[in-house]
Amino acid sequence: MATPGFLVPDWPVPARVRAAVTTRRGGVSRGPFADFNLGTHVGDDAATVADNRARLATALGLPAAPAWLEQVHGTAVAVLPRKTPGAADAAVTFSPGEVCAVLVADCLPVFLASRAGDRVGIAHTGWRGLAGGVVEATVAALDCDPRMLVAWLGPAIGPHAFEVGDEVREAFVARDGGAAAAFREGRDGRWHADLPALARRRLAVLGVGDVLGDSPCTYSDPERYFSYRRDGATGRMAALAWLA
Repeated sequence: MATPGFLVPDWPVPARVRAAVTTRRGGVSRGPFADFNLGTHVGDDAATVADNRARLATALGLPAAPAWLEQVHGTAVAVLPRKTPGAADAAVTFSPGEVCAVLVADCLPVFLASRAGDRVGIAHTGWRGLAGGVVEATVAALDCDPRMLVAWLGPAIGPHAFEVGDEVREAFVARDGGAAAAFREGRDGRWHADLPALARRRLAVLGVGDVLGDSPCTYSDPERYFSYRRDGATGRMAALAWLA
């Protein structure tokens, strides 16, 4: 059986900061969820997802079960440890052994860690959460000088594939006129939005100057990544961060 696939951030933080984002390779799911689906809400068999999650914990040597969130494309941040993380689209922790996790399949996972290695967090940023302020909320929850944070941007839908309407562009431009540079005019009055570029703008305004990661496109690589925009019925990848 194949070993689960992962991307590991290459970022200048202490070794005790651990982080990874899965690919779709190396699990036991079938059909549109093949192979390594980690989402329980997409229609996959529950026992199969449990098997995949067990493989995830073993492959990464996780110190505890991830604190899976009820993601709602909002801005709430779960500060771990918390017995029931509940509805939130980001998580942070200052405690070793607590595993922050978000599920993605086109939305951008934004990893954040302090240069001192004493705090880590991750945000699930679709356009609604990003426009609403989930990145700002996550940075605030980390409770340190933003200049002391490092960010890494994981896989997400690329700008050539992420077509949106006027309301999406307006949600960003109304708050930041410079965000217009992250939108390219498409056909029939639609726009192509650059989600990683929009996240970088928000991080820069906050003072997070060290932002890494090339955000490979989930939509364009069906062999490696799940993509909701591409496939509709599909699995979910997990982005995880913790302190050893």
